[in-house]
Amino acid sequence: MRHADFYGEYEIITKSGQRKWVIELGQGIYDAKGNVEALEGIILDISEQKKKELQITYLQEHDFLTGLYNRSYMEQEKKRLDQPQFLPLSIAICDIDGLRMINSAYGHGEGDRLITEMAKLIQGCLGQDHVLGHAGGGEFILLMPNTDSQTAQQLTIDIKHRTESYHRTNKSAFYAASLSIGLSTKEKEDQPIEDVLKTAEEYLRNNKLLNQNSSHSAIVFSIMATLYAKSQETEEHGQRLGFLCKMIGEHMGLEQKGLNDLQLLSKLHDIGKIGIEDHILNKPDKLTEEEWAKMKKHPEIGCQIVMATPQLEHLAEYILNHHERWDGKGYPNGLSGEEIPLIARILAVADAYDAMTENRVYRPALSPEDAIKEIEQNAGTQFDPYIAQLFVDLIRKRESI
Repeated sequence: MRHADFYGEYEIITKSGQRKWVIELGQGIYDAKGNVEALEGIILDISEQKKKELQITYLQEHDFLTGLYNRSYMEQEKKRLDQPQFLPLSIAICDIDGLRMINSAYGHGEGDRLITEMAKLIQGCLGQDHVLGHAGGGEFILLMPNTDSQTAQQLTIDIKHRTESYHRTNKSAFYAASLSIGLSTKEKEDQPIEDVLKTAEEYLRNNKLLNQNSSHSAIVFSIMATLYAKSQETEEHGQRLGFLCKMIGEHMGLEQKGLNDLQLLSKLHDIGKIGIEDHILNKPDKLTEEEWAKMKKHPEIGCQIVMATPQLEHLAEYILNHHERWDGKGYPNGLSGEEIPLIARILAVADAYDAMTENRVYRPALSPEDAIKEIEQNAGTQFDPYIAQLFVDLIRKRESI
């Protein structure tokens, strides 16, 4: 009589204390009455194969950047936890404020570092039963089984406090990032889980709108502070430039909005230099062709930064075009004449004058007289001729040159 073979896969601990996975294959040896007299077979070490299987499973379930569970796994967990025994089930969605701006200003490497730091900070606040996943970008999803809304609310407060505390004590940080959080709780069995998730997303959107101005302003302030520290750009330059631009704008009859834009542009026009290497920004000698090509990228970098900031995005075209020339030989797009926005044309004249009358590492300052002559000589080529002449007249009157 033929009896079935047996198969087993299990973990063992060897005499030396090693843990190993094995497969046992074999069959029984039976007597005439059908009783097992002995076993015969083989045991195979499959530790390496099992290790690879576990690695594949890990990669399928986890996010590569943060090591947290990925979106696909979180979808499965959401379905698993959508059962009566896990009620109340709270869901929180956390999103990093200003991540697009940080990516634009400091590079995606810095953005990725911030995402991983935030992942660790959130994870450090959680209990054993909580499930945290990285949904992509700066967004995290947190599933909290058997957690009522009050307990979940306190947990989100703890997460925000820990985040704020980390950035207060991290002296090397370029900026103070923050989190917006949306929270909702499923309390009844007949509540669709998708409705709970949508409510959390809606609260997240509302909180981001409330946080947007303060968080973005803080990041812009941090970017400018970093730029002042790494280059010849100074806050005083922005203030002087604001005065000169306002003087031109008022004499041209600009409305208040235009004057306000000039003031903001005076401070932020070179924000894109945050993305240029220090040795290029501060080089005392003439830039090489390759270095100059990199330097000419700063209007585009600046444009990307303010485009990520809702209250500043209207400045993007001015920042992008503040190095265009009246004769079409400027950069980055070779615009000419009135194709260049008026606000950018005004800034170009005032910025050139202020730069010429200040000491730089590559040349000493010019006198106001010589700087005015440079403006006059370049009217109609580098500068809008009308704005250049108006500026020259105003400076001569002001300086009594």
